[in-house]
Amino acid sequence: MTTTPLVTLQKPKDISPSEIEAELSQIWHSQNVEKGAPAAIRASTFSMVVYEPEEFQQLLAILGFYDGPIDGFHGGDTKDAVLKAQKAYGLRMTGRVDTETLARLREEVAKLPPEKLTFANSDQRGYTLSEAISVQNPCRIITLSPTLGHDDEGVTAQVSAYCPIQKTTSGGSLICCEYITLRGTKAALNRVGSTVAALLIPGLPKFVWWKATPNPEQDLFKKLKESCNCIILDSSYFSDPESEFLKIQELIEAETSVADLNWHRLSAWQELTASAFDPPERRSALGDVDRISIDYEKGNAAQALMFLGWFASRLDWEPVSYQEEGGDYDLKHIQFKGSNGITIQAELAAIPTADAGEIIGDLIGLRLDSTNLNANCCTILCSETTGCMRMEAGGSAQSCRTEQVTATNDQKAEFLLSQQLQRWGRDPLYEESMDVVAKILKLMQGR
Repeated sequence: MTTTPLVTLQKPKDISPSEIEAELSQIWHSQNVEKGAPAAIRASTFSMVVYEPEEFQQLLAILGFYDGPIDGFHGGDTKDAVLKAQKAYGLRMTGRVDTETLARLREEVAKLPPEKLTFANSDQRGYTLSEAISVQNPCRIITLSPTLGHDDEGVTAQVSAYCPIQKTTSGGSLICCEYITLRGTKAALNRVGSTVAALLIPGLPKFVWWKATPNPEQDLFKKLKESCNCIILDSSYFSDPESEFLKIQELIEAETSVADLNWHRLSAWQELTASAFDPPERRSALGDVDRISIDYEKGNAAQALMFLGWFASRLDWEPVSYQEEGGDYDLKHIQFKGSNGITIQAELAAIPTADAGEIIGDLIGLRLDSTNLNANCCTILCSETTGCMRMEAGGSAQSCRTEQVTATNDQKAEFLLSQQLQRWGRDPLYEESMDVVAKILKLMQGR
C-alpha cells in the first residue's frame, strides 16, 4: 500500500464507461472554482494501463481459503491462504503461487458448479498505487480488473483523483493523478479494447503494465500494444516461460517495445560476471569457456534462460541442440557452437528451496569453466543466501574466482517498474539476449 499522504479530489465514484471523460472534466472544473483550496495541477508525465488479473486471490477466495481483499498485494494473509491450499491438496508448501499450485487451484475451481463460483471478498484493485509509482507523477492510471465467478454483465467503471503530497512542492501546488478502474469478465474487458486505448492521454508517453502472461491473439492485448510506447511484463509471473518467451520474441520482431521487469533482477549477476573478466589475463581466457552451469529456484526458469541468453549473445554462441534430462533438478542441457569453433555445454538446474523469496525462479548459482585445464576462466557466483556448496562440488574449485551476489535492495515489481518508467526506450541488450533464448526454445520444440 502507498504510505504517501494523499489529498482526495474525488473519491471513487461509480459511473458508466461512456461517462468517464465527462466526469473527469467535472472533477477539474470543480477544483478550479473552489476558493481557498490548494492549487491542483494535473500531472503531465505519462499515462498507463495496468492489467491486474490477480487470478490466484480470486481462486483462493472461491475455494474458501482466503477472505481478504482482492488487491494484488502478496501479504501475510495471502501467503497463509496459499499455504492452507497447498496443505489441503498435498502440494509442496512454499506459500507462493508456483506453476503447480496455480494449475491445481484452477483444476479445483473447474470442478465446482456455476452457483459456487462466487466470493464475498472486496475488490480493491485500482484503489491504490504503490508509492514507488505514484512519486513518478503519472497523469492517468487505468486499471483493468478481470473478475472470475460472475456472469458477463458488461463493464463497470469508477473514477477518482488523488494528489500525493510530495516532500517538496512548487508554490504549494498539488500534482494530481486520475484513476480509472474498469471491471468485468475477461470477455467483457476484451470487448472494450478500443475504448481503453482511447483513454490514454495523447501527446504523453503511454505504458501498459500487463501483469499476466502475454496474449498477442487477444483483442484487448492487441489494441493496447498498438497504442502504447512500451508494454511492460514480468516473466516471474509466467506459468510457462518457455512458451511465453516465444510470444515475447514475436512481439520484439514486430518492432514492439517490450520490457521485462524480471530481466532487471539479473543486473547484479551480469555486473559481477562481467567484472570477473576485467583483468586482461582473464579476458583473454573468455574464449576458452566451454562449460556453464546455472542453478535457479525451482518453479520458473525465466531468469536462468535470460542469463544464459545474455552470456551466449555476448560471446556469439549459437545454440545447436537441447535436451531435457529431468530428475529432481529438472536438468536441461543446451549445446552451443562458439564463433571459434569450440563446443559449449550448458546446464540449467531447478533447485528446490525450503525458504524461497517472493520472486519465483531467482538465480542461486553460476559456474563458468573450461575443459582446457590451463585456461584461467573458472568463475563461481552464488547468492549470498544460499552459499556456493553445489557449485564448488566436484573439485578444482580452489582455482576458481568465487564471488557472492548481493541482490539489489528491492526486487519487487513496483520498484523495478518505477525505474523502467524512466527508461522506456528499446533495450538492444535485452532483445539480443531474447533472440538467443528463442533459438534455444525452438530447438526444444523441434522447430
